[in-house]
Amino acid sequence: MSQVLHQLMSVLEDRKINPPPNSYTARLYAGGDAKIGSKITEEAHELVEAAGEMGEQGRRHMIYEASDVIYHLFVMLAHHDIKLQEVEGEIGRRFGQSGLDEKAQRTVVAAK
Repeated sequence: MSQVLHQLMSVLEDRKINPPPNSYTARLYAGGDAKIGSKITEEAHELVEAAGEMGEQGRRHMIYEASDVIYHLFVMLAHHDIKLQEVEGEIGRRFGQSGLDEKAQRTVVAAK
């Protein structure tokens, strides 16, 4: 995993413990799951819209929106004290396995 993503996660974890004044990240933490979740939903929607744009401008827009989704996802993970290494471990566990097989073997059921 990219070092910059690990650096981002470290900053987010620190901001949770030491929230600076006028910090967007601190405001997200203060809003809890509802605030962070709504931002993830909003940014994911914008990413999907950007995917439909053509050409280099569409490509750049998609990269921009993907960055927003990743940032807000990392905020949610840090909010719940989930380490990036735990997510990496889960992704690693799934390597070499069909996505359909993995889904059929899940023991954790997501709430809908």
